[in-house]
Amino acid sequence: MVTFLSGGTGTPKLLEGSPAVFDPADTTVVGNTGDDVELGGLLVCPDIDTVLFQQGGVLDREYWWGIEDDTTETHDELAALADAAGLEDGPRYLDAEAQTAGRDIANWRRFSGVAEFMELGDRDRAVHVTRTSLLDEGQSLTEVTRTLADAFDAAVDVVPMSDDPVASIIHTPEDERFDDEMHFQEFWVAHRGEPEVEDVEFRGAADATATDAALGAISEGPVVVGPSNPVTSIGPMAALDGLRDALEEATVVAVSPFVEDEVFSGPAAKLMAAVGYDASTAGVADAYPFADAFVLDDADGTELSRPVVRTDTKMDDDGDAERVAQAVADALEVV
Repeated sequence: MVTFLSGGTGTPKLLEGSPAVFDPADTTVVGNTGDDVELGGLLVCPDIDTVLFQQGGVLDREYWWGIEDDTTETHDELAALADAAGLEDGPRYLDAEAQTAGRDIANWRRFSGVAEFMELGDRDRAVHVTRTSLLDEGQSLTEVTRTLADAFDAAVDVVPMSDDPVASIIHTPEDERFDDEMHFQEFWVAHRGEPEVEDVEFRGAADATATDAALGAISEGPVVVGPSNPVTSIGPMAALDGLRDALEEATVVAVSPFVEDEVFSGPAAKLMAAVGYDASTAGVADAYPFADAFVLDDADGTELSRPVVRTDTKMDDDGDAERVAQAVADALEVV
């Protein structure tokens, strides 16, 4: 058994090469749900969907988001209709009372679908309609995710970190251009990571419970933390009491998303600095006290107090991903 913690694009890229090293039948992927949003009444789970689409061979690998060659007719028509009606474009949060009304799993992350600020493809949207409808029928997010994984013929078991709501909220300093707090998707998708960041909150994490599937997978085998954003991809998982405790008991290998102080992609550097970590591989090690070993890039000379295996960690194709997956297996051998 091996369990991957997945968020953003880093771990899905690693999963491209993992079947050559780790048996998919004995692999579980625990997906971050802190980035989820309810958009126009539909629950969108970006980090889980990236894994589902990757497993199904339909992922848009240029952006590592959505389905390759998907059309966007519904999204485009929403924008055109809002423009014709003189409606202000997004992000448009539902009001405070509505943020904790309706589906509990969508608490603190409800947006109107008017001129939706996230581009959803038409096939992509069908996944969200199906997910939301099954949730409304009474299924848990874990059950729904496994149903969708079957539909995409996923070779690995894909499960969410929690069936409860956890929302990654970005707190910003006073600035007339932005609200002083916003959901991560508003920060990253709508504002392209431009706002300054004072802190990151995982709202609801104190009351949320990790899924039995996630806890079981972590307890049964070694855990791999891919080169995902330590704050908003892995942070929501580590904020869950039971899951954090399980990580402390497990054998964990983490792949750094940095080469010393250079991050491969995304807002990890800005977010790590905001929550008090050095924006570097050394900061990743501080953020992951539960990690027993690390995989670092050949060019990364960071000295750590835990075992390190080095390789070229840049992943542009399946061969690259297989090389990094083998380095992970090598790191597991030395802990």
